[in-house]
Amino acid sequence: MEKFIVDKSGEIMTIQQIDETMYRVAIPVPFPMKYVYCYVFKEPDGWSIVDTGLNNNEAAKAWEDVFFSLGIEEDRVNAIVITHFHPDHFGLSGWLQEKTGAPVYISNTDEQMVHRVWGEGSRQAEKVGEMCREHGAPPELAKSIEHNMKRLSKFVHPLPKLTVLPENKITLGGNVWEIIETPGHSDGLICLYQREKHYLLAADHVLDKITPNISLWPDCDKNPLQNYFESLKKVQNLNVDITLTAHGNIVNHLAVRVEEIFVHHEKRLEQIEMLVNDGWTAYEVASYLFENRKLTTHQWRFAIAEIVAHLEYLVFEKRVVKEVKENKYVYMQKKAS
Repeated sequence: MEKFIVDKSGEIMTIQQIDETMYRVAIPVPFPMKYVYCYVFKEPDGWSIVDTGLNNNEAAKAWEDVFFSLGIEEDRVNAIVITHFHPDHFGLSGWLQEKTGAPVYISNTDEQMVHRVWGEGSRQAEKVGEMCREHGAPPELAKSIEHNMKRLSKFVHPLPKLTVLPENKITLGGNVWEIIETPGHSDGLICLYQREKHYLLAADHVLDKITPNISLWPDCDKNPLQNYFESLKKVQNLNVDITLTAHGNIVNHLAVRVEEIFVHHEKRLEQIEMLVNDGWTAYEVASYLFENRKLTTHQWRFAIAEIVAHLEYLVFEKRVVKEVKENKYVYMQKKAS
């Protein structure tokens, strides 16, 4: 793999060439991970893009630099593929579609999520705020979470015209990539597998050093952590030499990293199961687990939703029970009869 630096108008960015047709580009995001890694493919008759970053000036300028550096002509972009609907992957797709005229592809499940979460008249922010209150968050924090999520919508508009991905395969860089449905981080997240080159484009399904956030959200699957475990098994034993992630480093040992993620979640589940011995809300669990971190409102939203996902998994596994007390969900260990 070749790395090279591009300098345009005083700005320096890194583009990583994976092979003769594929590039990994760092698009800045205003979050602790700093970048989302998107992928650009040189086609026999143009270019294709996988994921976009969110819609802000920094990301738009980064794409202008990418187009300049790789010699991409706007009208030669044939396709924009979105791995899932989260704003750091989807947000700039409308801007890129306006710029290039290219179709924007996404899974059927996340095409519906785009309209539910980001569409006109969406009440997802209010529902998330209510969910946080039901799981024990103080009213002022729940309200802040609601407002924070409403502000996120500015990072995804204008919305593109969406086309649903084919079910099985897509051609990128002149090669056929298999589409693998991997729900968990998002109900409609997809990975792309190039069997001959032994590449897995994993988006947020498998990450290096950090574990993907697996959260439970209103009107989404009720057991996302179980879905995630099943999705990890789908990719664990694939013949993969290079796992191309959306954040952090490329993963060179997929099966090892997947096993590490399994171990992390089982330890977290055991810890949570012990904590709720006498009955705790998800907010109380999150407050304990993250007591040494000063969480932003944005981070609190993910922290609560991720703990809810773990608690609901334990409920499905009959390791804990859930009750309603004073209009809040309380989880506790099952008592021996």
